[in-house]
Amino acid sequence: MNKPPSRVSAARRNAEALLSLAQKREQTFKLDQEREHEAMILKTARLRELRLAKEAEDEKLKTTARPPAARTVKPRRSKQT
Repeated sequence: MNKPPSRVSAARRNAEALLSLAQKREQTFKLDQEREHEAMILKTARLRELRLAKEAEDEKLKTTARPPAARTVKPRRSKQT
């Protein structure tokens, strides 16, 4: 004959079910955090590449651009009274 399940084993099953749900949530949370971290690293690397490329292009333009022509400054004349 089968014994009816005792209260202790039912409580144990409920506790284990809750524990497994909590562990699944924790695992999912950690996985999401890892994915977000990897995405942030990739984004940072891409932005760094773009910034360095822009700085290199700016430096290249700065060295090839002609300096502006020097303006001749006329001396100011005081008003004659």
